[in-house]
Amino acid sequence: MLLTFISFVFVFGLIVFAHELGHFATAKMNGIMVHEFALGMGPAIFKKQGRETLYSLRIFPIGGYVKMEGEDEASDDPRSFSSKKPLQRLLVLAAGALMNFVLAYLLLVIIMFSIGAPTNVVGALVEDMPAAAAGILPDDEIVAINETKIKTWDDVISSINGSGGDVLALEVMRDGESVIIDVLPVEKEAGVYQIGIQTKFVKQLDQAFIMAGDQFVSFFTDIFKFFSQMGKGEVEGEIVGPVGLVNIVGQVSKTGFMNLLMLAAYISINLGIVNLLPFPALDGGRIIFVLIEIVMGKPINREKEGYVHFIGFAILMALMVFLVIKDITRL
Repeated sequence: MLLTFISFVFVFGLIVFAHELGHFATAKMNGIMVHEFALGMGPAIFKKQGRETLYSLRIFPIGGYVKMEGEDEASDDPRSFSSKKPLQRLLVLAAGALMNFVLAYLLLVIIMFSIGAPTNVVGALVEDMPAAAAGILPDDEIVAINETKIKTWDDVISSINGSGGDVLALEVMRDGESVIIDVLPVEKEAGVYQIGIQTKFVKQLDQAFIMAGDQFVSFFTDIFKFFSQMGKGEVEGEIVGPVGLVNIVGQVSKTGFMNLLMLAAYISINLGIVNLLPFPALDGGRIIFVLIEIVMGKPINREKEGYVHFIGFAILMALMVFLVIKDITRL
C-alpha cells in the first residue's frame, strides 16, 4: 500500500509539476503576474511566499494550478493575463501540454538508454534451437545472411522470417575473422521462423533518442485510435478514474522503476492531449476563446468567458465523481 501511494505521488507529482511549470515559466517570460503556483488540490499543507508568487503544496496529489492575474476576470493591471497579446496568451495556455510532451520524451530517452539498443551481435542462444546446434556463439557479429549485408537487428529478423524455412548461410565475425555457418530455421508459428538467437543490447545515446521518438509517436497516436474506437462504440476495457489510476500505478510499480517511468510517459502524453481538447475549463477550451478573439478582432467579455469555464469545470468535477464511484464499485 505504501509503495502504491509513493509511486502515485511520484508519477502524478512529476506530470503535474511539468504541466504547471510550463504555464508558470511562459507567464513569467511574458510579464504576467502569477499569484500562486500550486501542486495538488484542496487545503494547503505547505506554503512559501515568494517575491510576488505564493508557492503551495496541497493535500490531494491530483492536479494543480497557476493562478494568474486577469485569467478568469476583468483586470486593468498591465501585467494581467487578459492584457497580453493573443499570441502571448496562446503560448502560455499551450505551454502546459507542451511541457507534458517534453517530459514524456525525456523519460522515454532515459528508458531507452537504460534498456539499450538492439544490435546485430548475438547476445545469447536458446537451447535446443538451430543456431546453438550449428555452432553460433555469443558475441558473434552477423554481417551477412545469404550474402546480403546485415547492418541492424531488424535486418536479421527480416532475413530469417523471409527464409521460408530454407537453409541460411550466416556470415559472422568472430575474433576478427569471418566464419560462414549454415543454419536451418524452424517455423514457430505460421510464417514466423526462428533460429534461436537473442540480440545484444548496447547503450547508445543517439539510438536512445531515435527509439524514444518512435515510442513517443506510438503513444501519441494511441489516444486518437481510442477516440476513434469510442466514436464507433468499439472501446475495449474500462475507462478508469483517479482510483483506477492509483490501482494501475500500484501494479506497475511492482514490476520495476523503468516500467513506472514508461507509464508516467504514457500518462503525460495523454494528459497533454486531453488538456488541448476544445472543452471549457481545459487549456484547449481557453485556446478556442483566444482564437475567436483573433478572428473577431476584439476580446470576448472576460466575465462571460469565466462563467463558461466555470460550467465546464463543474461538468469535469461531476465526471470525476462518477468515475471515482465507478472505480470503487469495480474494485
